[in-house]
Amino acid sequence: QVQLVESGGGLVQAGGSLRLSCAASGRTFSTYARGWFRQAPGKEREVVAAIRWSGGTTYYGDSVKGRFTVSRDNAKNTVYLQMNSLKADDTAVYYCAATLVPHRVPTLMTSSGYDYWGQGTQVTVSS
Repeated sequence: QVQLVESGGGLVQAGGSLRLSCAASGRTFSTYARGWFRQAPGKEREVVAAIRWSGGTTYYGDSVKGRFTVSRDNAKNTVYLQMNSLKADDTAVYYCAATLVPHRVPTLMTSSGYDYWGQGTQVTVSS
């Protein structure tokens, strides 16, 4: 089992920045990848970014490329999401996820590729 706890959400003006954190505990040594997803009211959950734990290769959803950066701190079992140039459309609940299974990239970019989820943190961008 892996437990995930997100933090860092809040209210920010358009054009501003936020950094989300996701701390993991439990069976973290077996983590293959971690992901960030978001879900806005009335919309489906969408991928924001993913990172392979070994090697640190990163992947991004089209809507955040060039604005968001995912990174990890192995020693702290924590993954970060640096969000810059925020837009009103980025408003959503952001979820951290983890998988112990070595999925291929297309699967890592979907919510079905993850078995463990955090409780979510609200990000609100005012225009």
